[in-house]
Amino acid sequence: MNISKKRIASRATRANRIRKKLSGTGERPRLCVRRSLNHMYAQLVDDEKGITILQIGSSGKEIAPAIAQKKKIEVSKIVGELLAEKAKEKGISKVVFDRKGYLYHGRVKALADAARAKGLQF
Repeated sequence: MNISKKRIASRATRANRIRKKLSGTGERPRLCVRRSLNHMYAQLVDDEKGITILQIGSSGKEIAPAIAQKKKIEVSKIVGELLAEKAKEKGISKVVFDRKGYLYHGRVKALADAARAKGLQF
């Protein structure tokens, strides 16, 4: 197995290990983070009903003007702030953080810290 496939497989193993311990409910949904090379995505998931309550991504039309010519960490902060604001509008203040196998560092940490600063409680 080449190195890139091995890296993806080990991240998936870590993600499965984390997901065994976490689950979101209606009053405390799971904040799931997805990181790609150029974009950052976050969603709130109710695992009991099996639905996505809210989804924000840096590739969306509503966020595109705010992230023009910004660095990836700054974009992650904007995504976290926007997610927290929309969650507050829906009446959600507490979440369970699912880092999806990524290290709690860099863009993942920036998104989480921005969401906390806007009032979400992990």
